[in-house]
Amino acid sequence: MATEIERKFLVKNELWRSQVVSETRIKQGYLSNNANASVRIRVGNGRAHLNIKSATIGIRRLEFEYEIPVEDAEMMLEGIAEKPFIDKTRYLVRWGDHTWELDVFGGDNQGLVVAELELVAEDESFLVPEWAGDEVSDDVRYYNVNLIKHPYTQW
Repeated sequence: MATEIERKFLVKNELWRSQVVSETRIKQGYLSNNANASVRIRVGNGRAHLNIKSATIGIRRLEFEYEIPVEDAEMMLEGIAEKPFIDKTRYLVRWGDHTWELDVFGGDNQGLVVAELELVAEDESFLVPEWAGDEVSDDVRYYNVNLIKHPYTQW
């Protein structure tokens, strides 16, 4: 995938829980974050990925993701990645014709629940679920890379 088009919403209630298809506990750390891009390592469900994402603000950005050995990912997280890690559980939730990703954060971001929807086109239509609150796609505070330095519990 070279382009990501993603809309992000706060979650205002628990009504999504009855629609859960799967869940994965995720540990995520950042190797680099600068004006051009972020580089992260993510481990969950016995798999690991290296992800490079452009620092563009908005719903469209460049994204490259590669599966890597879990042992390598764990070494990078412990030896290179910025601390603390992002700790979250990701739930896949079907709503309409789409599958949403709901991230329930733990640790310093406890209490934050964000729903993300990846689209094929910026103008693609979708049903907004009853549990979706304010859209925060353009609010950089909700970007995972920023939640490390400015955790939700400290806002």
